[in-house]
Amino acid sequence: MTTTFPDTDAARHAMVASQLRTSGVSDARVVEAMAAVPREAFVPGHDALAYRDTPLPLPGGRKQNPPLATGRLLTEVGIGAGDKVLLIGATAGYTAAVLARLAREVVAVESDSQLVGMAREALAGTGNVTVVEGDLAAGHPEGAPYDVLLIDGAVEVLPASLVDQLRPGGRIGTGIVDRGVTRLASGVRTEGGHGLADFADIDCALLPGFARPRGFQFPG
Repeated sequence: MTTTFPDTDAARHAMVASQLRTSGVSDARVVEAMAAVPREAFVPGHDALAYRDTPLPLPGGRKQNPPLATGRLLTEVGIGAGDKVLLIGATAGYTAAVLARLAREVVAVESDSQLVGMAREALAGTGNVTVVEGDLAAGHPEGAPYDVLLIDGAVEVLPASLVDQLRPGGRIGTGIVDRGVTRLASGVRTEGGHGLADFADIDCALLPGFARPRGFQFPG
C-alpha cells in the first residue's frame, strides 16, 4: 500500500468537509468510513489527485469512481452492519475498503486481472472482503443472496442476472448512463422484479460490459 503522507491526510479531511458533508452524504457511518480510508492507497501514482471529485485513471483503461458518487450511493442504499454486499466494479479496492467498515460481508467483483491483484494486495488482512475476478455483469451468484447490490460506476443496462442475486427487499445503488448523461439511481428488488429511480446527476466512471442493446431504454 502507498504510504500516507500528512498532505493526503489533510486532503482526505477536506474532501469530507467540502465535498461529502455539503453534497448529500448525510450518513454519519459513511462519512466516518470515508474519512478513515486512505484513498491514495488505492489509486497508485495519483496521491496529489486522490481526493479530487473526478474519475481517476487506473490500469487497463479503467477509472476510479469520484468520491462524491461513491459516497452518495453508499448513503442512498443505507448499508447496515449486518448486510452482505455485492460490489460490482471493485477496481483496486477502495470502495470495498470503505464497505468493510460498514457491512458484515463484502463480495467485490472485478474483471481486470491487474486491478484484482492490486485490490487483493491493498485489502490483505481485511477479513470480511472477498475479491472475485470475473465478468462484472455476471456478479457472483455463488455468494447469493445479498442484501445490497452496489455498482460503483455507471452502466447502460442493469442485468436481471445481477438483480436476481439480491434477496427480496434487497437494495440497489448504481450509476446509469442515459443519453450520454451519468446519473445515480437506487431501487429495491421485489418478488416481481425491481425498479430504479434517479436521485442525482453526477459524473461517474463508466464500467465495461453493460452496453445497451439497440432500441433499449432504461426503465424509469
